[in-house]
Amino acid sequence: MKDSPEIAGIGIPFAAGIAAGAVFFPDKNVIPTILPFCLAALIPAMTVATLPRTGNNRLLKIATFAVFLVTGLFCHISYSLGEGISLPQGPLGRMAERCVTTLKETIDSLPYEDKVTGGLLKALLTGDQSGLNRETTRIFRDSGASHILALSGLHLGILYMILGKLSAPIGNTPSAKRFRFVLTIMAAGSYTVMTGASPSIVRAFLYITIGETARLSGRERSPAGILISALTIQLAINPGVISSLGFQLSYLAMAGIAFLYPRLENLYPKAGGLAGKLDPMRKIWSGASVSIACQAFTAPLVWYRFHTFPKYFLITNLTALPLTSAVMVLSVATIALSFFGTCPGFMVSINEESVRLLIRCLEIISSL
Repeated sequence: MKDSPEIAGIGIPFAAGIAAGAVFFPDKNVIPTILPFCLAALIPAMTVATLPRTGNNRLLKIATFAVFLVTGLFCHISYSLGEGISLPQGPLGRMAERCVTTLKETIDSLPYEDKVTGGLLKALLTGDQSGLNRETTRIFRDSGASHILALSGLHLGILYMILGKLSAPIGNTPSAKRFRFVLTIMAAGSYTVMTGASPSIVRAFLYITIGETARLSGRERSPAGILISALTIQLAINPGVISSLGFQLSYLAMAGIAFLYPRLENLYPKAGGLAGKLDPMRKIWSGASVSIACQAFTAPLVWYRFHTFPKYFLITNLTALPLTSAVMVLSVATIALSFFGTCPGFMVSINEESVRLLIRCLEIISSL
């Protein structure tokens, strides 16, 4: 997406307008007295925005910014005066509930030796943390890995990666690309609805959808452009979500990955050939760069809200994230084979050992 500046010129003022609405007009069913002044400002701004692009377009940029700033403000006001948005309670909602129930029942039917394994898998795949004991929750909290337990875009991203690997054998013909696009969007959308469509999951779904659409159309994909597009769409659908901490942390983390991570990663030059691809130190630096970029953008908000900072976040993320990915890959394979009645016993054992390894590593970190 080479039009990232244009997308930013729309998305950023739109988000700023919604944020302004959330700050200045937090009460529902209250029509702000500033509404007539906003209308008065909107009319000339829209008039200037329709001017042809000739000569110096600084005035046009200012007018465009003003238009979408006021549009975001009105969007939040209309949301405040309305009923908001909720998940569908019709056939789609009932189908999603049945899918979640079936997934939990399949996990419960697996012959794990330790109840902690099933409880952790339900938390990672469905967001249900009711099966976790206090000790496991404490270990994740004290090690700074609570974000792994909270269902987020991380989990959908891992499942997206699994789906990409599984669909790779179908090739890259135009028909294969279209089939992969439909399969990916349907799978990501189903998982989003099935798990309750939390703000961070919706962000990940929009990011995947926009990115896959750009890939299918042959356009260059800019992470920043995709992120701002997702932000604009999500706020347009549900302006009230801007007050959600999960929404704020999710977009801040992705902003760190989009804007800071590439600069940090480039500090370790990539060698050419096979040696560059297999360089273990660069892989470690790449993982560290992601963690540092996310923390740099999310730490101020976390400190403001909770007055805490994960001291060992780098060790935790470098250890826990790869293990979490491995656990989820093994779990998806084990659950799928078990659902069809063809899961061998050794896979269940390997899956359980991977869960134990993850908990043990976090336990060591939490004791530091």
